[in-house]
Amino acid sequence: MSKPKIKPLKKILIANRGEIALRIIRTCREMGIKTVSVFSTADRESLHVKFADEAVCIGPPPSKDSYLSMAKIMATAEVTGSDAIHPGYGFLAENAKFATICGEYGVKFIGPTPSQISSMGDKITAKETMKKAGVPVIPGSEGLMTDVNEGKKLAAEMGYPVILKATAGGGGKGMRIVWEEKEMENALNTARQEAGAAFGNDGMYMEKYIEEPRHIEIQVAGDQYGKACHLSERDCSIQRRHQKLLEESPSPFVTQELREKMGKAAIAACNAISYEGVGTVEFLVDKHRNFYFMEMNTRIQVEHCVTEEVINFDLIKEQIKIAMGEPISGKNYFPTMHAIECRVNAEDPHNDFRPSPGKITTLHTPGGHGVRIDSHIYDGYQIPPYYDSMIAKIICTAQTRIEAIHTMERALGEYVIEGVKTTIPFHQALMRDKNFRDGNFNTSFIQTFKW
Repeated sequence: MSKPKIKPLKKILIANRGEIALRIIRTCREMGIKTVSVFSTADRESLHVKFADEAVCIGPPPSKDSYLSMAKIMATAEVTGSDAIHPGYGFLAENAKFATICGEYGVKFIGPTPSQISSMGDKITAKETMKKAGVPVIPGSEGLMTDVNEGKKLAAEMGYPVILKATAGGGGKGMRIVWEEKEMENALNTARQEAGAAFGNDGMYMEKYIEEPRHIEIQVAGDQYGKACHLSERDCSIQRRHQKLLEESPSPFVTQELREKMGKAAIAACNAISYEGVGTVEFLVDKHRNFYFMEMNTRIQVEHCVTEEVINFDLIKEQIKIAMGEPISGKNYFPTMHAIECRVNAEDPHNDFRPSPGKITTLHTPGGHGVRIDSHIYDGYQIPPYYDSMIAKIICTAQTRIEAIHTMERALGEYVIEGVKTTIPFHQALMRDKNFRDGNFNTSFIQTFKW
């Protein structure tokens, strides 16, 4: 390994909003690093604006005019003398062009290199890279599908059901399950239209659909000197329309043998692209515990807190240290506790999870041993209607899974948010459900969940 070249960071601009921006500010303050928050006019009263050392308004509420405006963010970095940008998650966090621009202006992008982002951002390229690295992948098309007849022929060879996915996709958009041949043409057309509208790219590929899968992801970290490690797994199988609602670590489904195999595969994925930064390698695991590479997120994730709690590790600090050129230990980590995270969204769970923006009139947050709240809301805060509806994450940690569930039940009962609808009642019902408590669930669980 070459001799480390440490370049301390003095001021970090946070190109994000809400709870993740506040989360980054807290770690920066502990490290003695100044922070700059950017904000839209809709977020003027957000805590990430109040708690940063400096705050700059960069535009009106629409993301394209504020949090996605590379020109405005770079101009703010220059004016404030920021020597690094932390993108958080979402927005520009996995945008290779933005990472490239940061480098051209001498501002450190806290994340992987543009080429690493690109290699994992395109699903077809990522899959081919993983195959060459010996990481198990789901059977599917070799490249982009050209027409419906090709899709029907390939599906017949693999066997139904199959799943169509957008090559530039994410968040469940541009994705359709096809159970039989007669559904193929309509599914492909609608998926293409959705992908084109969401990503500006309607390229599609096909995979064998894994029935009754678990969504298991491995947290990884890699430094600038070619060393990588994993920090064990998170189970993200409780989802609604491919959007995660609850995450936990360790997974009640994963054995120690499988944990070690998946950890090795995740490290192989990192080594294949010489990965630099903190990221997550995501797998689908079938009911026989066979696992297949799904995608790699080249950023910090919403659910990173779960990993932090079970191994006592600050992942944001690790990101910043890697960006400064510090080497990682290379040690692989395994959970010593059990943690569960519930995402609290401003949504009405009794009305098809319809968004519920508005003013919080009463707020009481839970506390006590084993309870962590990551949130940017406060009594009187106005939740804007323009962004993701997540307003808080509640993470409960204990020695065992059932103890973590009991702690979560107690904490959810203490959490009072009035003025808007939230998903707290949904999570309370989930904690009481026998199948969930027994660890008997997969990614289709919510479709049949009665509460």
